[in-house]
Amino acid sequence: MATNLPLRTSRHFHTSRPLYETPSAALPLRKPVGAFRGGLFGFLLGSSLAGAAVYYYILEEYKVSNELLTEDIYALQAAVQRIHSYVTTLEEKVDALQKKK
Repeated sequence: MATNLPLRTSRHFHTSRPLYETPSAALPLRKPVGAFRGGLFGFLLGSSLAGAAVYYYILEEYKVSNELLTEDIYALQAAVQRIHSYVTTLEEKVDALQKKK
């Protein structure tokens, strides 16, 4: 029984010559930055930046509160001087009235 079916040829696995060969010059090895070293560096950098930001924020708040306190002290000093001058004039008037009697 003869049939006219094409013969199946088997395929073999092979690679081309340039891909199969190993490179003659090896690439230089990079020293990887480890996760611990990178994480520690990032943590220290972030902490330093956050600390500096908090320091300048607190310094600015201190300056503002110090200026407000100074203004309040000057206002209190002016009020005390006014009261002192008022009391002084009252004492002079009382002394003048006592001298008249």
